[in-house]
Amino acid sequence: MIDPAEAAAQWRIATVVAIRPETARAKTIVFDVPDWPGHLAGQHVDLRLTAEDGYTTQRSYSIASAPTADARIELTVDAVPDGEVSSFLHDELRVGDLIELRGPIGRYFAWSEAHDHGLLLVAGGSGIVPLMAILRSRAQAGATEPARLLYSSRTVDDIFYQAELDRLVARADGFTLTHTLTRRAPTRWPGERGRIGRVMLARHHFVPEGRPDIYVCGPTPFVETVAEHLVAMGHSAGRIRTERFGPSGEFR
Repeated sequence: MIDPAEAAAQWRIATVVAIRPETARAKTIVFDVPDWPGHLAGQHVDLRLTAEDGYTTQRSYSIASAPTADARIELTVDAVPDGEVSSFLHDELRVGDLIELRGPIGRYFAWSEAHDHGLLLVAGGSGIVPLMAILRSRAQAGATEPARLLYSSRTVDDIFYQAELDRLVARADGFTLTHTLTRRAPTRWPGERGRIGRVMLARHHFVPEGRPDIYVCGPTPFVETVAEHLVAMGHSAGRIRTERFGPSGEFR
């Protein structure tokens, strides 16, 4: 029997089976991955590109899809200015192309319905991707413990998964969603405006009661600021899981 860690460390040749737009700057890429060992919501993969001259480069991308029985996974990739890998994935990649992947990686940020104590989720920009995997997994499992998502985007056009998030709210299974826009909001915008702070977190009941599991993902300064606010509000630092990314768009 192959050890799960050993299986995750193997590079696999994945086939691109679908590409769809999420926003003007983001695409979801669906891969068929032979012998995929399965994943938990919140985990990520390494993706490696190799040029004809042998030059290689790799990036880590969160898995957007919920765990399923088949060998397909989805990655949602934001176009990063001058991003070596994201530029290739946006401009060159086509259905039928082959890409090297390994994973799944990272159990620290993973979520399973077997340990559902309620969820508080805070996303900044493309940091929504692993949190979307968690929400999809939660819906798939029929979980009903309360889950709240506070999602910060620059503008309405930058919101990932808009229609699907609305459908998840409509399930009326304890999931509530609040958007905040930091740059431009339309007239009669029903959500929040501005950056996430302690007052906004408190207004939307991101409070310690019930000892919920907390996941925060986004750019490094965003994640650090939100985590500091949550601790100041009384949350245990040990229950706040964080994942962040830098200018390259790579998670760490």
